[in-house]
Amino acid sequence: MRVAHVITGLGIGGAETMLYRLLSALPRAELESLVVSLSSPGPMAERITAIGVPVASLGMSRGLPQPFALAHLARELRRFRPDLVQTWMYHADLLGGVAARLVTSAPVVWGLHNSTLDPARTPWSTRAVVAVCARLSRRIPQSILSCSEVARRVHQSLGYDAARMTVIPNGFDLGAFRPSAADYAALRAELGLAADTVLVGLVARWHPQKDHVNFVEAAAHTARQRPEVSFLLVGTGIDDANTQLRDLIAATGLGQRFRLLGERTDIPRLTAGLDVAVSAAAFGEAFPLVIGEAMASGVPCVVTDVGDSAMMVGTTGRVVPARDPAALAAALVEVLALPTQERRNMGAAARARISTEYDLDSVAARYADLYRSLARGSRSCSG
Repeated sequence: MRVAHVITGLGIGGAETMLYRLLSALPRAELESLVVSLSSPGPMAERITAIGVPVASLGMSRGLPQPFALAHLARELRRFRPDLVQTWMYHADLLGGVAARLVTSAPVVWGLHNSTLDPARTPWSTRAVVAVCARLSRRIPQSILSCSEVARRVHQSLGYDAARMTVIPNGFDLGAFRPSAADYAALRAELGLAADTVLVGLVARWHPQKDHVNFVEAAAHTARQRPEVSFLLVGTGIDDANTQLRDLIAATGLGQRFRLLGERTDIPRLTAGLDVAVSAAAFGEAFPLVIGEAMASGVPCVVTDVGDSAMMVGTTGRVVPARDPAALAAALVEVLALPTQERRNMGAAARARISTEYDLDSVAARYADLYRSLARGSRSCSG
């Protein structure tokens, strides 16, 4: 079976990372894949081609879909002759769905990876695309996959066809993300910290959605009560060149307790070196990968109640309201006050939850089963 994956872009992000992981876990002997990026290749393209999946990039600029991109995409799909087209994110849902309908008889699966569309924070062009997709959701896709329950409910309220919607959560590789005493020790050595330093970490790019203001303020409250704790921040734009972040940390008067590592490719190693992981998101998250990655690494999590974060963590961590640094700090202090072994037990329970509910192989099997079912149905109809 040939499956074409159409995605808005291949930068570093949740949907892009999940596409890469899915492609690495799908049965290669049965499924031949092609990835088409509407924009430039991006860093994730190299990872995808490294596992043997070809990538075509259309070079579309950000904003509203453009006619030339639709024509180029149609040519790519006509050449590949897919048995199914899976699209990822709004612009790809629209353009990929229309192109598939124009030049193939393949069933179309849309992908939803966002939980809110606040007009104050979402570009008007994106909201326009979503409105068009809602109208077309009864005509173009055979199935609409949401990575979270919250995203499903939000898009249903926006007019998406509820009858076509299915939730398949993101999946996590428990081989790549795992507890590691060696990584735990090596991270402290790399940072020049004492071996017994407690590390609280936030892995997130610099963006209002990730709410670094919330994290830094909560970290400052925590640091004053827990002198053994340092704070690790990792992600695109998280470095000394970021004057906003640097000034925010300086205002706490505790700058020596923070480490900024910028964009890194060794996230599994860094995550395994944490004592507690934080997701401080304010809005927009659907099913945050960083939470599942930390849980798979045996690290207890303190998260804001955004998207499916609370459902992911369950009873293995702590959940607090968004945009409430006092509540976030209180939860951190509570977890850090636990005896070391009890905190490790929380982490072990978190890893067991990922293994049971969100293992990558199980999630990939659900995608593959859906693809087979839709492709068989399409062949039956055409026959």
